[in-house]
Amino acid sequence: MFKGVFSPVITILDQTGKIDFHGMHEHIDYLINNGIDGLLFLGSMGEFFAFTEEEKKKLITFAIETVNHRVPVLIGTGGTSVEEVVKLTQFTEVQGADAAVVISPYYFKLDDENLYNYYAAVAQSTKLPIVIYNFPERTNVNISPELVLMLVQDFPNIVAIKDTVDNISHTRQLIQGVKSAVKDFSVFSGFDEYLVPNLMAGGDGVLCGLTNVVPELFCKLFKAYQGGDFSTVVTSQQKISELMSIYDASQPFVAAMKTAVMLTGRTMIPMVKAPGTMLDEQGKEKVRSILVKANVV
Repeated sequence: MFKGVFSPVITILDQTGKIDFHGMHEHIDYLINNGIDGLLFLGSMGEFFAFTEEEKKKLITFAIETVNHRVPVLIGTGGTSVEEVVKLTQFTEVQGADAAVVISPYYFKLDDENLYNYYAAVAQSTKLPIVIYNFPERTNVNISPELVLMLVQDFPNIVAIKDTVDNISHTRQLIQGVKSAVKDFSVFSGFDEYLVPNLMAGGDGVLCGLTNVVPELFCKLFKAYQGGDFSTVVTSQQKISELMSIYDASQPFVAAMKTAVMLTGRTMIPMVKAPGTMLDEQGKEKVRSILVKANVV
């Protein structure tokens, strides 16, 4: 259903920590104009975990209106309260989003029965397409291909998965186990450097943070792969490998990614939601050096 290079959009903030809607508009246009196939708002890179329900709703409405059908709009609606997830997903549907991206509940490690019940409750509450978000490093549970297949077969509006697992074998198993049974199910890698392995295994693309910094690089790689231009694939992959160090420049990685976006030309403050903090000058120089080494700035 979905295919290509999708971006989990950073949420640009002002000095007080409020959403900078002017900055968001500029960044949205930048991503679309540079070829991004779809946008995810309120994902991990968008700091969904730090916003109030009111803030989320304002951003959802703004994002859908601003994108204005130019590319698909996905909204992160997952959380730890089923009732809140259902409520936000239904709001997202009414506003006109193209899909909801639903991370599994975190804190407790849930078994397959509880995970099934969670996704079943969300899927049954809406006609909106649902994208499963598997991020075991953050949720303490890795959603198995067998469970995904069961959910996809039982709920036709579960149409894709973002597999943020630092092991391409898991994504490959999803592709082989789920896509072989449900042809139009989409499997995206959540790790930037796994775009090519994802495609080689029969997957559909990537939904990753560095697209905020160099959207044109990922789009060029994807098109080159589709066209058999493997020289461009290799050079693009090498540059992505160099840029991956940005993720290690701050904890959480959002601060470093926002700094990288600013350094590549967006008019913004690299402010992050508390309890996160902006990078100091030493941190900014570290990010700048990575961008310089990759010949991005």
